[in-house]
Amino acid sequence: MAPANPQSTVVGKMLIIWDFDRTIMDDDSDRWVVVEMGLTQLFNHLRQTLPWNSLMDRMMEELHTQGKTIEDIINCLNRVPLHPQIVSAIKSAHALGCDLKVLSDANQFFIETILKNHGVYDCFSEIITNPTFVDKEGRLRIFPYHGSTVPPHGCNLCPPNLCKGLVLNKMQDSTSESKQVIIYIGDGGGDFCPTLKLGEKDHVMPRKNFPLHNLIIKSSIPIKPKVREWSDGEELNKILLHLIDDVMLH
Repeated sequence: MAPANPQSTVVGKMLIIWDFDRTIMDDDSDRWVVVEMGLTQLFNHLRQTLPWNSLMDRMMEELHTQGKTIEDIINCLNRVPLHPQIVSAIKSAHALGCDLKVLSDANQFFIETILKNHGVYDCFSEIITNPTFVDKEGRLRIFPYHGSTVPPHGCNLCPPNLCKGLVLNKMQDSTSESKQVIIYIGDGGGDFCPTLKLGEKDHVMPRKNFPLHNLIIKSSIPIKPKVREWSDGEELNKILLHLIDDVMLH
């Protein structure tokens, strides 16, 4: 006889790790703010001279100098659209008892603001990304995840500020998560390192014709997880719910 609560069959069994830019969000959150807030010219001028996190921190300094407030940045982020089927996939996976985490090279303030605006922030147990805080002058500060206190990760696949593979390894080492099936959803080159650390019981969902998908296709290193491609929110929703069903049945 089937259990009265089907949720009990998936709780603790599945961890879904989501990239953010061009995955949950169809666009790039940094690009969105730079363009919408009129910073494109300055951004392009400084692009070659600063590391990415420092560059975005400098953009926030520029907004502060112009008299733009945190509320102005929030209003800009609240205009970000999310595909309704992505929102639906997040809510459904959460309702079925999956553990959802964001692992992103964007930043905490942008991600949290967008997720809250679309009513899915509480669906995630953790958001691992470049940290932010608002200083006493009301300026948004953005810092690298692997800051000056963290030794270099020595990974040639990832940017110096965030090795997603290192973060994934820490998740896998924790006792509660070592037995879980992991579904990793992403699009970018930075998602390749964690893909290589997934096992045969896991799944990776690369966005079709984006860097992660291309790296998987061309990889000389064997890809252990099952690969499920997606192109848009509708396809992602369908594939993800199908995978969750599979795990619930076994």
